Amino acid sequence: MKTYNIGILGGDGIGPDVVAEGLKVLRTVMKDGGFDCNFIEYPYSGAYYLKTKELVTEKVIDEWRTLDAVFLGAIGHPDVEVGLVERSVILGLRFGLDLYINLRPIKLYAEGLCPLKGKGPDDIDFTVVRENTEGEYSQIGGILKKGTPDEVATSTSIYTRVGVERAIRYGFELARSRSTDRNRQGRLTLVDKANAIRPQEIWTRTFAEVGKEYPDIKQDHAYVDAFTMLMIQKPEWYDVVVTTNLYGDIITDLGSMLQGGIGIAASANLHPGKTSMFEPIHGSAPDIAGQNIACPLGAIMAVSMMMDYLGEKVAAKCIEDSVAYLLASAQISSADARSGISTTQMGTMVVEQILKLAA
Repeated sequence: MKTYNIGILGGDGIGPDVVAEGLKVLRTVMKDGGFDCNFIEYPYSGAYYLKTKELVTEKVIDEWRTLDAVFLGAIGHPDVEVGLVERSVILGLRFGLDLYINLRPIKLYAEGLCPLKGKGPDDIDFTVVRENTEGEYSQIGGILKKGTPDEVATSTSIYTRVGVERAIRYGFELARSRSTDRNRQGRLTLVDKANAIRPQEIWTRTFAEVGKEYPDIKQDHAYVDAFTMLMIQKPEWYDVVVTTNLYGDIITDLGSMLQGGIGIAASANLHPGKTSMFEPIHGSAPDIAGQNIACPLGAIMAVSMMMDYLGEKVAAKCIEDSVAYLLASAQISSADARSGISTTQMGTMVVEQILKLAA
């Protein structure tokens, strides 16, 4: 029996609660899936920092590299300096493990969840490939003469040929695999702002060069401001989208609204073939922490993505199909804290649906 070593970072706020439901679902599919998991828990969070003043060390990052995957809840505590622990944990994972792809599916399961008039599941099913280690998140810059009238803040965006090309190439391969699954021609859209930010021309040029190797894939381009309009107006146009770190962060939060809200959105932080990290895209939501009302579907869908990445395709599909059924049948009528269904109850509903599918 295959056994996976999975690091668990519950984090802050609602993070531990939604992670608990994700693990409840994972343990259910493990029973009949023919695989097992060892869970290794890590305490790093804002709350832990307040108690110990400890952040993630290089030794911990080295240990993460030996795992098969990491499952993260949420990081962020209102009593800790903004970004301090987030940089330590999240950027520690992204940069330390070189998780250069952030993969975020935007998929609608029930028409009633979508705020757009006349749009249904057939219209909203695309995936964003966000470059995950460069751009504005490179942490190059700083503040001079802070708090004085002469204060200056600088931030440098970095785009390397290696970083850009590997993200674009991943996008092309994903578009090709999706086209095979759906028996139709794949499509890849590049989103940048190279008309105004000329260094981003490296994206446009690399996209054109790599695209010559993929004549079977439709290829188009949009500037980010136009894309945010078009993805609302015509979401059915899109299949796979590849973009920069910052633009990917913004447009996928917007995209989560198309699928029913940030509570259902999941993401994968990937280094293909190596240890990767999976998480819901929502934050720690300290205002509702401990109330058992947070939606755990994003965390549960992150588990589905993790299983798919690890090669447990049947388990991954079983989780996704169960969530999709509960949403499409309106047994779960909203993917947020106002659903009227508790965090633990929603996790149990997914477990029960999995068991029905397996029966």
